[in-house]
Amino acid sequence: MRIVAPVSRVAEIEPLAQAGANEFYCGLVPPDWLGRFHAINANRRPSGNLTRYEDLASAIDIAHAHEATVSLVLNAQHYSAAQIAAAEGIAGRFAELGGDALIVSDLGLLHALALRFPALRMHVSSVATCRNAGAARLCRELGAQRLILPRDVTLAEAASIAAEVPDIEIEAFVLNDGCIFEEGACHTIHLPGQLGGPICLDRFEYRYRRRDGSDVSPRLAARLQENDAEYERWLWYRFSCGFSTTPEGLPYGPCGLCAVPALRRGRVAAIKIAGREAPTARKLASVRMVKAVVDRACGGADDADVRDFAMKLRPSEAHCATGYMCYYPEVLRAEVA
Repeated sequence: MRIVAPVSRVAEIEPLAQAGANEFYCGLVPPDWLGRFHAINANRRPSGNLTRYEDLASAIDIAHAHEATVSLVLNAQHYSAAQIAAAEGIAGRFAELGGDALIVSDLGLLHALALRFPALRMHVSSVATCRNAGAARLCRELGAQRLILPRDVTLAEAASIAAEVPDIEIEAFVLNDGCIFEEGACHTIHLPGQLGGPICLDRFEYRYRRRDGSDVSPRLAARLQENDAEYERWLWYRFSCGFSTTPEGLPYGPCGLCAVPALRRGRVAAIKIAGREAPTARKLASVRMVKAVVDRACGGADDADVRDFAMKLRPSEAHCATGYMCYYPEVLRAEVA
């Protein structure tokens, strides 16, 4: 099971590889893209990107020296015709530098890139929202070697896709950055100043009034306030527990560490740590946690032992008990049952 880590700085690669990462993914927004299109949507993140091909070349060289691979993200939800041509140019430079794989969301672009750059592996981004065996088969026919599942696909669904379409690798999220909407259908790009901020940060506050302007009943108002409070609590967990960490720097937030044994049994080939924009210390702590859990699972520990070990790493028992921090809450429900 390969550990896939995000990078946004060349200096991150060596320590992350030493900590246990087998694959790295990064974005690149070259200056000519910004100057030509006045847009930052070469990929789904406005920050956390490399800006120079020289840095991309260094990243590839360092990763390869550690027997790791580098994937370049080209996963904007849509591109204009001119942007598609520019994206193909970026992919071509990446191939010339010895890059390993492209992470692409637009299936038409993926097919075109697969035909043009056969030496590069094609990974379908989670933004493509491919969530069943039929979608996986289509991706494989278009030239993909790996499918990155959306965040809310269950363990059973992931295992079913891997079993039904064995000639495409499956990658699943395991740590950090829990989107509250379906990312592939959400058109915010996480810019706090744009149109009042991303929609995922909107609290959707009730006004406690009927359409005619009169107040709702006190009982209904109390229920709405209770729902609001619970929603705020859920948001806090989905947004990485306020991006909090332990004193040692281990991150809280969306997590699938307890599910590593089930993901292995389900033939999930790679597990993804999210967060290209995160500080290096957070990425390093994340890789170390995932590596420790993977090693324990691969060493023969049973599910209960892995679960207990994962919960005590931070420790996170109280957070885990809410179920709000889980990528795969079915693991928690199985424990309760």
